[in-house]
Amino acid sequence: MRTTSRGLMAALALAPVLTGCFAPGDTAGAGSDGRLRIAMAVPPVQALSPYSNDATVLSKLSVAEGLTALDKNGTAKPALAKSWKQDDDSTWTFELRKAEFQDGTEVTAQSVVDALDHAGAAKPKPRVLSDVTLTAKADDADTVTLTTKSPDPVLPLRLASPALAILSAKAYGKDGAVSPVGTGTGPFEITRLNGKTKATLDRFDGYWGGKAKSPGIDVSWIADGTARANALRGGEADIAEWIPTAQAKLLDKDTRHEVPSVRTDSLILNTGSGLFTDAGLRAAAREAVDGSALVGSVFGGYADAAQGLFGPAVPWAAGKRVEVTGRARAATTAQVKTGTKGGTLRLATYTNRAELPEAATVLQQQLERAGFTVKQDVREYTQMEADLLAGKYDALVFSRVTLLDTGDAVDYLASDFTSEGVYNIAGLKDAAVDKAIRAASAERDTERRREKIMRAEAAILRTDAVVPLVHEQAVQGIATGVEGVILDPRERSLVDVDTHLG
Repeated sequence: MRTTSRGLMAALALAPVLTGCFAPGDTAGAGSDGRLRIAMAVPPVQALSPYSNDATVLSKLSVAEGLTALDKNGTAKPALAKSWKQDDDSTWTFELRKAEFQDGTEVTAQSVVDALDHAGAAKPKPRVLSDVTLTAKADDADTVTLTTKSPDPVLPLRLASPALAILSAKAYGKDGAVSPVGTGTGPFEITRLNGKTKATLDRFDGYWGGKAKSPGIDVSWIADGTARANALRGGEADIAEWIPTAQAKLLDKDTRHEVPSVRTDSLILNTGSGLFTDAGLRAAAREAVDGSALVGSVFGGYADAAQGLFGPAVPWAAGKRVEVTGRARAATTAQVKTGTKGGTLRLATYTNRAELPEAATVLQQQLERAGFTVKQDVREYTQMEADLLAGKYDALVFSRVTLLDTGDAVDYLASDFTSEGVYNIAGLKDAAVDKAIRAASAERDTERRREKIMRAEAAILRTDAVVPLVHEQAVQGIATGVEGVILDPRERSLVDVDTHLG
């Protein structure tokens, strides 16, 4: 088997075999006629809308594209735009290639403008637009001018986000709903979406980049990690993503593929309401938890103890890390018991990543030794996302791909930790953090931008709104005979035109 790695380099107890996930006659077939069968982990939240966490599915399966894409070094490369130039600090011009949508309509400058306008008007706004205001204008049929309210030196990177995929006019409903079914531009077209369980994709022969080698893809979403691994072992899946670490060593070595990941697992503390509005209690929680204890016991060695928000798969971070100063004094065990007034710490996590519930149990024990009374809430992610964003938990054991949205760390920091961040689960509102992130966002020079990103990291860690635990190593399961699977540390890509059964 041959695999390719196109992401940022240097930078998952054996149970009975799962049956029925890819049963003949289902939407997901039996892999006949060269079709790929993929077991994916996180079921769709919003019918594969690009404005939700579902957006990465569209890029992993090569369904939809943006104006740009990211190369293996994290640099913007042409996609639907064949070229671009920066006219001034806030204005960019993009020249489009000849391409068509999967519904047969042509990709034009106006269709690009309409798609980006829909993204900007979406509620909630996509994370990738949390720190930028974007205006698009069609100059002619093949030329688009994009203007930002303030200078955005990484706009070409931003436009590679799966959330800014360009879809045809029929994708956008009057009620704000967005459907990628038959409306993308990629080499694979979604022809059927069966709720949160299955999807059928067929090869789109009109793809500008040439015909895909596989005639189609049959997807099943299997939230249970052991079941995904069993689907691969039982010959019911050709590709199974996110194999749990407890299952990884049970796979044949030829089907187990380790990938350096930009994913960091952290304990997020709710600074907006509840127990952790108290900085001393946050500091006590930070001192209580020990991520290194999770590396061997929970992750089976497929992780590194966290040094900050960015790990080994972001190689420039270590040399630029800034000392964290000015943290609040941690409450003592007696003060924790007094400060919480006997209240319960509501600790949440989700089942889609098999290690997180086990990690939450270890952290519960560590927090209880520090004087907290802890109650866990563990569910499938789609069942709890609204509550997380509404601040209904005190703490969350959370796994986050830090370079997912743009490939630029500023976007992650802005969406998760600024006062107006659209994914600010911590409810953090801190003027110094906002200022540090704005400074990084405005910096055009790459080295200075990275230095300011690390200053922003230190400002965030000072608040104890987030306690980094481990930096994960992903394990992807790929059957022998499958060629061209993309092993991507950013978790944006999985299959493309070259992926096929050998």
